[in-house]
Amino acid sequence: MEPVNAHRFSIAPMMDWTDRHCRFFHRQLSCHALLYTEMITAKALIHGDAEKLLHFDASEYPVAVQLGGAEPDELAQAAKLAEDAGYGEINLNVGCPSDRVQSGAFGAALMAQPELVAECVAAMQTVVSVPVTVKCRIGIDEQEAEQSLPAFIDIVAAAPCKTFIIHARKAWLKGLSPKDNRTIPPLDYDLVRTIKAARPDLRIILNGGLADVDHALAESAALDGAMLGRAAYHTPWVLADVDEKVFGKSGQRPDPEAVLEAMMVYAGQQIAKGVPLHAITRHILGLFAGEPGARAWRRTLSEDAPRPGAGPEVIARAAGAVLGESWAA
Repeated sequence: MEPVNAHRFSIAPMMDWTDRHCRFFHRQLSCHALLYTEMITAKALIHGDAEKLLHFDASEYPVAVQLGGAEPDELAQAAKLAEDAGYGEINLNVGCPSDRVQSGAFGAALMAQPELVAECVAAMQTVVSVPVTVKCRIGIDEQEAEQSLPAFIDIVAAAPCKTFIIHARKAWLKGLSPKDNRTIPPLDYDLVRTIKAARPDLRIILNGGLADVDHALAESAALDGAMLGRAAYHTPWVLADVDEKVFGKSGQRPDPEAVLEAMMVYAGQQIAKGVPLHAITRHILGLFAGEPGARAWRRTLSEDAPRPGAGPEVIARAAGAVLGESWAA
């Protein structure tokens, strides 16, 4: 079952980033933040290797899966597979603006079809017992978000859906790249707070443009939680504040050396299973962002981890640039 207050702080599902290796790393920085998979399409689960796509380590929990799709029956099948795999939440992607997602008529394009989103949610709810949630934008293209977003929320909430994670920007499906859609449309946190005020019965989570834990807490004070995206990936040490500042768990701030030791053990285990080292180290490049030696840390990992036979010692050698040569030895 979903842990109490799990949504108070979460890390966003991010394509090509939040795979199982990234999630293991983030769990070393926070014991309590809710983690999400990358988006997995319903078709991929039904027609592909569902066991491989849904695999996660028990240490990642609490962890939720994000699904992409627009066919209620397919999403229901995929949701059941995800629940059976052990995920504590099924999240529907109604916010991704990528061309690949648009060509499949799902993601942010579904903001224009709230009735279909409601059907998809209802179909999933009928076959799973874990919560089904929706991650959306405040609107798309020429929509007047102040009118379209409340209408969208009301229709989908009746499915029922009780939790909405709202990226507080529009998605421009025509004229902006997916990358530009993450930064150019202006943020409107006030609109998200207006939704919560109008629908206090719903759980409303804020996403978009949040720089760190303090910023997330400040902007979501009147809401039910915050979701950190790119900042959690590029400057992951910000997650070290989560357990104390968000969940009130004093004395749980992680130690950088302990994090590195855990990642080295994990890397060794994964390499033994055939996983290349760089598939793991690419996620930890930002660990020492802003610290003396960070550039050498990144350079060593970037240059040495992809080499044949590279092992956990590469992480130790890279850490020596930040923590001292005794660590590298």
